[in-house]
Amino acid sequence: MSGTRLAYYMPNETTMKRKEFLKKAIAGSSLSILGLSAFAKNKNHEEDASSNTENVGYNHLPNKEHKTMNTVLHKADTRGDANHGWLQSKHSFSFANYHNPERMHFGVLRVLNDDIVAPGMGFGTHAHQNMEIISIPMEGDLEHKDSMGNTTVIKSGDIQVLSAGTGITHSEYNKNKDKKVKFLQIWVFPKKKNVTPRYDQITLNVKDRKNQFQQVLSPNPEDPGVWIHQDAWFNMTNLGKGKSLSYSLQNPERNGVYAFVLNGDATINNQPLNKRDGFGIWNTATVDIIADTDAEILLMEIPMNS
Repeated sequence: MSGTRLAYYMPNETTMKRKEFLKKAIAGSSLSILGLSAFAKNKNHEEDASSNTENVGYNHLPNKEHKTMNTVLHKADTRGDANHGWLQSKHSFSFANYHNPERMHFGVLRVLNDDIVAPGMGFGTHAHQNMEIISIPMEGDLEHKDSMGNTTVIKSGDIQVLSAGTGITHSEYNKNKDKKVKFLQIWVFPKKKNVTPRYDQITLNVKDRKNQFQQVLSPNPEDPGVWIHQDAWFNMTNLGKGKSLSYSLQNPERNGVYAFVLNGDATINNQPLNKRDGFGIWNTATVDIIADTDAEILLMEIPMNS
């Protein structure tokens, strides 16, 4: 793995109380448009994602296609759909005006948004607290500004993380006036509450994920990729048609895997998947992938409970 890292953080942390896990997550925004050269406004509100449960991985309907209680299938066309004109967003889990009590989260994975932002538009300054926020750009240039003084741009091949901790404000917008920006925004509940806010981004060599896994995120600052305050590991791969890979979980006793097909078709643990399908698996030690076409896949290993 090769890359250039930009990081700002301090090690002041306090341990999150187990019973407070999953309470008061910021769940989304109400958005309006200011104009082509300005940010869109938003109004943050809090949503109780799952106030009284610790086994958060089972908040789904059974997967009738796969015939097992240890998986959940989210087809691309079943996601929440938000079209604000300047912003088109697909929500794998409940977010803002999309609320589905059977799709609140998968383990500590709270948000997986597939966003397209119009030229010159973006999200106005808004607040976050006690959430790990990961952005993975697919196309275009996304500019970020925050209350810690960071002003940065991320593009395809980069990965960005924001540990909101005790509280931050930030804005994000499409830096270009002539083309859209496409990116994934992912929220993960942290294992520690009220940490010092921090920002990190890294540029990865995309060639390193050809027919193999490239780790892009972990809980360890010394490991490849960015790191977060959670026992989670993210890997990406670009598989050629007919190629296969097997992923061994870091912590199979506690963790599950949510696979998201970015492009192409693949079969994961005998489940056929298409572009933008999501597939959650738990109570397993390995995840087996076969590329039915050229395929780009994001694997997110995350704790299934607090």
